[in-house]
Amino acid sequence: MPIISAFEKELAIFSDRLKLSENIVIIHHYNPDGDAIGASLGLYNVLKQTGKTVRVISPTFFPDNLKWLPGAKEMKVLGKKTQNDATVLDGADMIICVDMNAKKRVGAIQPQFEKSTAYKALFDHHPFVEDFTDVRISDTSYSSACELIFELIENTYLNQYFNTDVVTCLYTGILTDTGSFEYSSSNPNVFRVVGKIMEYKIDKNKIYNRLFNAWSEDRIRFMGFVTCNRMVVMPEYKTAYIYITAEDRKRFREKFGDTENFVNIPMQISGIVFTAIFIERDNFIKASFRSKGTFDVNMFSAKHFNGGGHVNASGGETYISLNEACKKFEELVKGEYSETLMNYKY
Repeated sequence: MPIISAFEKELAIFSDRLKLSENIVIIHHYNPDGDAIGASLGLYNVLKQTGKTVRVISPTFFPDNLKWLPGAKEMKVLGKKTQNDATVLDGADMIICVDMNAKKRVGAIQPQFEKSTAYKALFDHHPFVEDFTDVRISDTSYSSACELIFELIENTYLNQYFNTDVVTCLYTGILTDTGSFEYSSSNPNVFRVVGKIMEYKIDKNKIYNRLFNAWSEDRIRFMGFVTCNRMVVMPEYKTAYIYITAEDRKRFREKFGDTENFVNIPMQISGIVFTAIFIERDNFIKASFRSKGTFDVNMFSAKHFNGGGHVNASGGETYISLNEACKKFEELVKGEYSETLMNYKY
């Protein structure tokens, strides 16, 4: 049974309101990943077939390996010069938020978002979802926002608009947010959804190659450099982390999205169950965390690095120096979490 069946009332309310809406904006979280982009564009490719005016707004730039997705060229991508555009949401009578659990995740356009009188709907799969929309469908059982959006379409009048473009976007988000089904995919429903998607005869091999085998030479050399020179392994604690300096980013001409999945590199080491990456940005340190099994990096990130996400994948940030962030992480691993990690079995 689809997970969304538990939201029958909310689904009916959204569907009825959608039929009355003519100017729709879809928005995802800032610094979007494959799931955020895939969910937005999957829904966009459905709604544009209904004759409504539909826009997708990305609060920030997104990785190059997602720019081939159907509809990506039509997205309005906000940059530093357009983030303060007071008119960016003008005319919208419905705003659909996907893959975000808090309104702050719309980024710099939060004031415009709060001011808008448009009807707001949310579709998400993160824990600790804030109440900032008129209707909300959110469940952590979903592997991804894309799995949820598939069921949204499947269980409303929109199901007549499924096509290859739609499911290509949704499959992309499922594939990326589950780490190619390595994590966040323990619920059988995700495979039911993927089975339905495969009926549209998508080229899954081409999708995989466009996502994971289409990086620049700089990015590949960057990955090799950090593996050899910026990886710290703490085998007794089954933990490893990577740190990247601002100079490293400049040296390898980093483009947006180049460091995506670097946090997973140490996971390939036998015995490692907990990994992290700390990246020196302009005025803060970006952090990401991954784990195997039941070690909860969502709680770890929320408690220590102002972040959150999922049990096995989360992000965060801190405003201390890179050296201080790495030192703090090591102290936590060797202190508060030492017994858990040293005795952890996976």
